[in-house]
Amino acid sequence: MALLFLATTGSVMDTVRDTADTFGWDPRLFFSQVISFIIVALLLKRFAYKPILNVLQQRREQIAQAQLNAEKIKQQLAEAEQRHAEILAKANAEAQKMIEEARTSAAHLSDRKQQEAIAAAEQILAKAREASAIEHERTMTQLKRELGRLVVETTAKVSGKILTPDDQRRLQEEAARTLSA
Repeated sequence: MALLFLATTGSVMDTVRDTADTFGWDPRLFFSQVISFIIVALLLKRFAYKPILNVLQQRREQIAQAQLNAEKIKQQLAEAEQRHAEILAKANAEAQKMIEEARTSAAHLSDRKQQEAIAAAEQILAKAREASAIEHERTMTQLKRELGRLVVETTAKVSGKILTPDDQRRLQEEAARTLSA
């Protein structure tokens, strides 16, 4: 069996040698190319792939950091919008309060001005009544004098005599008493 194995191995080796000779395969050249490939692969790994992988890793970290920053900015924007809405609501509430106070103040001022106008009108009416009463008194006094004078003149004409100043005064007083009653 060992012989058969050697015989088959020998024939396989011959076939491999014949095929290698046919295609121009040289083991020394093959091993030198394998060593060159390994050296180039190691150099590429060390000087090209590692820096590229490091740059890619840094980019991934920057992208992750940018995403975190974007999330923070979104959160800050949402908070800012919420604060803006709260401030706006507070300002609206204060504005409504100020408007209500202004309305109340205007109503109070209107009431006060109306009361002042009523008081002024009442004062004007009181002065007018007082002036009217004074004017009435003065007119009545003049009427009494004029009536007394007319009574004296009429009496003098009817009686045909000249009245003394005492008679004139007495007749005027009687006429005034009659008018007053």
